[in-house]
Amino acid sequence: MTYPTRTVKPIYYGASVVWYIVGIVDGLLGLRFVLRAVAANPAAGFTDFIYRATAPLTDPFINVIRSSRIESGIIEWSTLLAIAVYWLLAWAIVRLFFIARPVSDAEAEQEIKREL
Repeated sequence: MTYPTRTVKPIYYGASVVWYIVGIVDGLLGLRFVLRAVAANPAAGFTDFIYRATAPLTDPFINVIRSSRIESGIIEWSTLLAIAVYWLLAWAIVRLFFIARPVSDAEAEQEIKREL
């Protein structure tokens, strides 16, 4: 069964938007992690921008796991946790989009059999 374009396309567009946003968020958090690990100069404009932009994203995770000091840098485990949590949150949102998509009776029955 084919689905009406008006119904299915927004689901795929929505999923694409969610993955795009989480890609940007996780990319910025990844930069933060690397900059902290290599002890980048926090007074440098780019480093300061990354730290300020990602602070609200990492704040909920700061006290969950303590950071580890390595030579001159810091392994900020809370940033890695934030990356994982935001990715899982995006995955859950996208799964909800696809749960809501229209399916035929035959497709629903086949999916139920697969799940059992």
